[in-house]
Amino acid sequence: MLTNIALAENVSAPVAEKSEVILKKHGDTRIDNYFWLKNRDNKKVRDYLELENKYFEKTMAATSKLQSKLVAEMRTRIKEDDESAPYKFGKYFYLTKYEKGAEYPIFARREKSPTGKEEILLNVNLAAKGHKYFDVARFTVSFNQKKAVYAADTMGRRFYDLYFLDLSRETNISDIIKNTAGNVVWMNDNKTILYAKQDPETLRAHQIYKYTIGESPELIYEEKNQQYYVSLEKSLTHNEIYLYSISNSATEARVADANDSHPKFKIFFKREAKHEYSVFDGGDRYFILSNYRAKNFRLFETVKNKTNRKFWRELVARRADTLLENALVLKDYIVLEERKDGLTRLSYFLRGKKKINHLSFPDQAYTTNIGKNAEYDSLFFRYDYQSLSRPATVYDFDFLTGTSVSVKITEVPGYQSDLYNSERIFARAKDGTKIPVSIVYKKGVFKKATQPLYIYAYGSYGYSTDPYFRSEVISLLDRGFVFAIAHVRGGSEMGRKWYDDGKLLKKKNTFTDFVVCTEALIKKGYGKKGHVYALGGSAGGLLIGAVLNMRPDLYNGVVAAVPFVDVVTTMLDDSIPLTTNEYDEWGNPNNKKFYNYIKSYSPYDNVTKQNYPNLLITTGFHDSQVQYWEPAKWIAKLRAHNTNQNLLLMKTNMDTGHSGMTGRFESLKEDAIDYAFFLMLENIKE
Repeated sequence: MLTNIALAENVSAPVAEKSEVILKKHGDTRIDNYFWLKNRDNKKVRDYLELENKYFEKTMAATSKLQSKLVAEMRTRIKEDDESAPYKFGKYFYLTKYEKGAEYPIFARREKSPTGKEEILLNVNLAAKGHKYFDVARFTVSFNQKKAVYAADTMGRRFYDLYFLDLSRETNISDIIKNTAGNVVWMNDNKTILYAKQDPETLRAHQIYKYTIGESPELIYEEKNQQYYVSLEKSLTHNEIYLYSISNSATEARVADANDSHPKFKIFFKREAKHEYSVFDGGDRYFILSNYRAKNFRLFETVKNKTNRKFWRELVARRADTLLENALVLKDYIVLEERKDGLTRLSYFLRGKKKINHLSFPDQAYTTNIGKNAEYDSLFFRYDYQSLSRPATVYDFDFLTGTSVSVKITEVPGYQSDLYNSERIFARAKDGTKIPVSIVYKKGVFKKATQPLYIYAYGSYGYSTDPYFRSEVISLLDRGFVFAIAHVRGGSEMGRKWYDDGKLLKKKNTFTDFVVCTEALIKKGYGKKGHVYALGGSAGGLLIGAVLNMRPDLYNGVVAAVPFVDVVTTMLDDSIPLTTNEYDEWGNPNNKKFYNYIKSYSPYDNVTKQNYPNLLITTGFHDSQVQYWEPAKWIAKLRAHNTNQNLLLMKTNMDTGHSGMTGRFESLKEDAIDYAFFLMLENIKE
């Protein structure tokens, strides 16, 4: 391997100025020498970030050719002139397509059939001209299909401007609505929309506005509780609008008639602590997905005029081993998206009948989900399927014949799935819990106990890290790496208890699970000690930061992307975006019990004098989810405490936010940097 001393020769790491700030809470005192980095308008802050960027560039300069090669490889696995599987809505089939060499999608539709006459609705490549960052979060067509609205963010802070399109080409709609949350639905009068707007400081989506083209916006609902945010959905029947108030542990739905241009929302069922539910329009009745007395959720139904829970009738019972995550309610059938033994699965039943049928899948480690279904009266449903070694495929399932037909197989030029093997193992935590791990490697290259290992995890918010196909990671597999996903507690891979056991006062399970997964992979020969690498982003960056303090000896190199590492300070500051509605995830440190627990694992607060592994931190200056100053403070403190010569690098993209670069080719450069960092440490130059 390369010696890090040689790598850093003649290149001096930046040393951040120390300016002591004393932080006191619950009788406890913390000293923060880098608190000043929080002032984004201070020239000294920008200068420091630029110094870090220059140090990063100089240190990684030797990998520039390798990075270019990696980007070129990854790009060859993208079919440049590609399109999605068209889906039917009314008389049109809608799709997104890409042209050769283009970064962004084109929204289009075809009349009467998937191969009919094509009409271009929005070319995002043209809309993005002149912008370094451009993200279209929502593109939605009106009920009569003559208008569309789309939401675009040009900064990366997730403030979206709404633009209207006249698809009939009869008029030019110049209306623009600035700084929305990007969540928008059409009313059925085809000229009125509802949209969500966030607080400019906390970024909590808390208001719903009604807007009729050519008129002024009207506030119709405001969520006062700071632990809740609002969201809008339109039913698959197109007859109802749902306004959800959502916290990390509870929901409340309001329902309005989509045919009323002056919507009057009524509460479906009043919010309760720890009660989460969602509503589906079934024509003459509602179907409700609820965790009422069911940690893993169950399905109910009720007639339209009786939405109080006492009238709900159970259709699918609670199951200790199966998490019911989603449902698709059609006119004649209901499809269930479930999770059992760490794997997703799909089931369905005929409305009015009790027999539930299950779809079967071929791989050991895979993921499947309900796909894009836009019509309520349908005798088939669309779903997606993929695995770590099998590219994504879109299927249509025929209820009458019980068969699936492939509609779209993602083409990955040059890739042969039979050359790669995906597996699943279990690691055992100290409390006896079995932690699933998904693995993929190249068959002809893999040699037990000799390979470098790259392990990834997230483990927060109940978000499950499913084993989906990642074409970019093939560049590491072809160079001898094994790639593994640790399905640690804090996600929902093994049910809702899996989430509960990795949050609040049990958060440390997430970190210790990652450690035992790493140890198990090494012990079983999927990686070699001294050649283990890890990556995590956002809350997964918190995981990485905590693990580095706990077991820095396990890893030779680590990438922390937009890492949430200054947990105590952030969670005590309710002016910072998204803090208050995160209390149900991490706990409220204004409560001494939570303060002490969070402080015991917060990566920034637990940096100590010890040997840290090679580390690359990436962040975006406009990040609204994890502010740039968290990783900036962290790298400065790590440098002041690290007791070896390993590399500690940070790259700040001054033009992007939490999600990094936009564009399907530009974003590859970020993956190439991460992989080049690992390969450099393995002394792999090609």
